[in-house]
Amino acid sequence: MTGRSILTIVLAAGEGTRMRSALPKVMHPVAGRSLLAHVLAAAPQGPGTALAVVVGPDHQAVADEARRARPDAAIFTQAERLGTAHAVLAAREAIAKGADDILVAFGDTPLISPETFARLRAPLANGAALAVLGFRAADPTGYGRLLVEDGRLLAIREQADASDAERGIDLCNAGVMAFDGRAALDVLGRIGNANSKGEYYLTDAVGIVRGMGRDAAVIETGEDEVRGINTKAQLAQAEQVMQARLRQAALDAGVTMIAPETVFLSPDTSFGRDVTVEPYVVFGPGVSIGDGAVIHAFSHLAQASVGRDASVGPYARLRPGTSLGEGARVGNFVETKAAVLEAGVKVNHLTYIGDAHIGAKSNIGAGTITCNYDGFDKHKTTIGAGAFIGSNSSLVAPVTIGKGAYIGSGSVITRDVADNALALERNQQSARENWAARFRDMKAAAKAERG
Repeated sequence: MTGRSILTIVLAAGEGTRMRSALPKVMHPVAGRSLLAHVLAAAPQGPGTALAVVVGPDHQAVADEARRARPDAAIFTQAERLGTAHAVLAAREAIAKGADDILVAFGDTPLISPETFARLRAPLANGAALAVLGFRAADPTGYGRLLVEDGRLLAIREQADASDAERGIDLCNAGVMAFDGRAALDVLGRIGNANSKGEYYLTDAVGIVRGMGRDAAVIETGEDEVRGINTKAQLAQAEQVMQARLRQAALDAGVTMIAPETVFLSPDTSFGRDVTVEPYVVFGPGVSIGDGAVIHAFSHLAQASVGRDASVGPYARLRPGTSLGEGARVGNFVETKAAVLEAGVKVNHLTYIGDAHIGAKSNIGAGTITCNYDGFDKHKTTIGAGAFIGSNSSLVAPVTIGKGAYIGSGSVITRDVADNALALERNQQSARENWAARFRDMKAAAKAERG
């Protein structure tokens, strides 16, 4: 479709009351990304493309999500819910600007792919006025059937209007369509509301196109790709399909996953060569893993980068803003946030590192905490290269630990420590001879006296 301009109209005005949620339907996530964002990511983009998103009234959150996912999106509001054709015409201003091809998609079909959008446009380049996306349904009950003859689409027959023979057809309407942009407003303007609900349906476009002496075509895709989401059960099914796709793509790219069915990925998870992922790892959005890194079991990562040959987990949590350098090690029950750990840093267990920068080859002992929050503001901890932080230390930010410095175990550090210095903060230890024996004797006598 090189050289053909295109407008994609994404309908995101549905309420989704069957989701049993205050969150708008298209805002629900699959693989860490909203349903709407998945569709917008698949829609054509780049030179010669335009994007319009139709939202319902009082759905500012949906409009904001559309702009976040695609800053090029123009937002239009369908003030009344009068059917799918009525929703498309809410974007009349965008259509009137002119485009060779006009795609109409839905904001609750997160599994649709860019390749399918491209295939749907192909008949338009060959003269068709309309192309409809269809699928073979395992159970076609309730779907509109696509009536095809000699490769041409004759009609879309709704379940209630279908004959017994037509109900036996398994080729069903997915709802996604592509229009010849030069004829789109004419076709849409002819769609009437002579039905029991008084609404304007896109499915009527097939008969109108044929009445104009133009062809309508069908492009088939798999049922999974056009799953619409109306319930939490369908949301879970879409998650399963998406995760299966992402896992297979990671395996095909050379990632070693010991139990792939237990690993959860995001669409933007990035892996280098020779990466190993152990069971029960969750990759939230914005994660990149360098060559040779190992992500051990039961770890959770989001908005984080892991360097070459680094090691994470088991039972580690890398929160947004974490960056691990080459060969860095973050071990079990370690949490990081907005933290840069340079090459060779070791944080092996039971530690919180937040709002911090740790120099290369430093060692952070078990139980160390960067105390970054004072109840109102966050403060930064800076640790120089080669520093050694003893176990069970509290570093009260803002504070700087110099290069090669030592912090004695159990210290609470509130002031900066110079390069190569030793800092200790402890009360003097005292001992009372035979105190424990006398204490036990006293307690035993008191218990005996009570009977």
